[in-house]
Amino acid sequence: MSNTSGPGGQVPPSAKAAASDTESDLSTILNAMDGEAAEPPSPPKQGTSALVLGAVGVVYGDIGTSPIYAFREAIKPVAGDTIQAAHVLGLLSLLIWTLILIVTVKYVFILLRADNRGEGGVLALYMLARQAMGRRSLVVLGLGIAGAALFFGDAVITPAISVLSAVEGAGLILPDLVPWVVPVTLGILVALFAVQRQGTASIAFWFGPITALWFITLGGIGLWHILQNPGVLAAFDPSWGLRFLFENPGLAAVVLGAIFLAVTGAEALYADLGHFGRRPIMIAWIVLVFPALVLNYLGQGAMVLADPATAADPFFASVPAFALPALVLLATAATVIAAQAVITGAYSMTLAAIQLGLLPRMQINHTSHAQSGQIYIAAINGILLVGVVWLVLVFKTSGALASAYGIAVTGTMLVTTCLAVIYVVRARILPLWATALIAGPIGLIELAFLASNLSKVLHGGYVTVLMALATAALMVSWWRGTQGIEAKSAQQAVGLDTEIRLVTKSQLAQVPGTAFFLTPGRKVAPTALLHSLKHFRSLHEKVVFLTIETLRSPTATAEERVLLEVIDDRFTHLTLRYGFMETPNVAQGLAQARRAGLRFDVMTSTFFVGRRRPVVTARFGLGQLADRVFALLTRVAADPTDYFHLPRDRVVELGYRVSV
Repeated sequence: MSNTSGPGGQVPPSAKAAASDTESDLSTILNAMDGEAAEPPSPPKQGTSALVLGAVGVVYGDIGTSPIYAFREAIKPVAGDTIQAAHVLGLLSLLIWTLILIVTVKYVFILLRADNRGEGGVLALYMLARQAMGRRSLVVLGLGIAGAALFFGDAVITPAISVLSAVEGAGLILPDLVPWVVPVTLGILVALFAVQRQGTASIAFWFGPITALWFITLGGIGLWHILQNPGVLAAFDPSWGLRFLFENPGLAAVVLGAIFLAVTGAEALYADLGHFGRRPIMIAWIVLVFPALVLNYLGQGAMVLADPATAADPFFASVPAFALPALVLLATAATVIAAQAVITGAYSMTLAAIQLGLLPRMQINHTSHAQSGQIYIAAINGILLVGVVWLVLVFKTSGALASAYGIAVTGTMLVTTCLAVIYVVRARILPLWATALIAGPIGLIELAFLASNLSKVLHGGYVTVLMALATAALMVSWWRGTQGIEAKSAQQAVGLDTEIRLVTKSQLAQVPGTAFFLTPGRKVAPTALLHSLKHFRSLHEKVVFLTIETLRSPTATAEERVLLEVIDDRFTHLTLRYGFMETPNVAQGLAQARRAGLRFDVMTSTFFVGRRRPVVTARFGLGQLADRVFALLTRVAADPTDYFHLPRDRVVELGYRVSV
């Protein structure tokens, strides 16, 4: 287990809770004491079919929209007056085998088995690798930060390129609509981000059916064109792809970056493991998603071979004119769903990063009473909206944005591969030689794709690089500052047992009721207690030292949640444990502690919270810059009272300065 204290005082930044009104906080505790449920109701269990349909809508929304632009961008460098059949078959072969090796083999068959208590994603894998190492590793930490930072870059670009590519299809229906593509795209995106505050539970019901219809449509259109030119099935032979790479090395360096657009969104398979489970995600991919994608790419290739003029926009050219409006509408709906899935993923990633001490506290709002994973983070929503709008206004077309897209995806996947290798080897799941035999080819392929995408840095790829660097810099500054303050606090700390002995011997005025002091651990006296004694010269008749721990697993079991230790008749130490994918709620935790034997009256209780304000010392260089960023982040961090879901009218905050 890890327990990290935050810059707001003796308050661990890893602990998290949704903000709410004081009356709501008090009623939660009081209702729980009367025997009512303290935890929100668990959602009803769903059958495999429902989970498969849900996975189709959420997990595969992003990768499902890739056919709109992936083959178009891949064939653009080779499209000229005449398009050679060998080039088309080579590109199709590369597309198909990229889907097989990266998505099917790496994610579906391998990574879905590397779960952290059922949860997946780059930060869950980071915690698995850290546990397997058995000690803190800056290399593993760096990989975790890099993966999270690249994911946030992906979360900004995906809504922009997905919706923009779909709306561009309207220009094929009425050329006069072309000047309105950007305004309409912005309108859709602004509306999408605006509804996040209310939650998406009411419309999420339709995500699965709409996306399933989308994949059926993709497969049907592709099959129709394949039947007109069955020779395109030769692309299943990997020699076509290899021949294209070796015979056209100059083109290959450019084309590989576009080919990788076909697997954007593959990371969602792993990230959403906890929401749907391994089996439904595998079934959805093997039965529906993979066949539909392959059929559509082959269909686009067959059509281009029959009519090279369609290479300019093979996806929307693949249907007759009378069906184009319906396809544009369906594509727009599918891209909005894909964007929604990425936005939700950004919220979940932020929650995990806060819990792991990589980001400052942010206000978390729950948008569903039935599902704890339905959250909304206003700060992240605003940042994503500004980034998405900026990208659409600057790049204006999905083709221009495609250059910036690949770096985030390839970088995230390569980080995932590295973390998986560390976990598998250090946990002794496989010997090093077997791991290298499996991961080596995949890693080399991803390196080749990354090198191809890096060649586009000056043509838009710099956007992803700058976003990732900025996010990583914030994470490093926060982690560095937090660790520095903790080290300094440890040097100045007073032992809890020592402080208790001194308090017992002293003549302090006794205040009726119970005092809760938030503290980073069992051995350290909370600074809020020391300041309280110094200024008030009194202490409550009952004192509870409250520690909130973040586990290295995504969720805590009922047995792990509460640990109660009675020190003596006056002093008690209470530990509430939460996983890094949970939003700890002190009010609900105290209700559980009450059932575990803790006795207190909420109406005569006071919660003491320490607030530390970092003060930057006179230094020069990158260290001072990081310290200033850290100090700024502490000022914009969420209020600890709201953050920990404490009764607002029963909180006393004691602030003090700490030099960094």
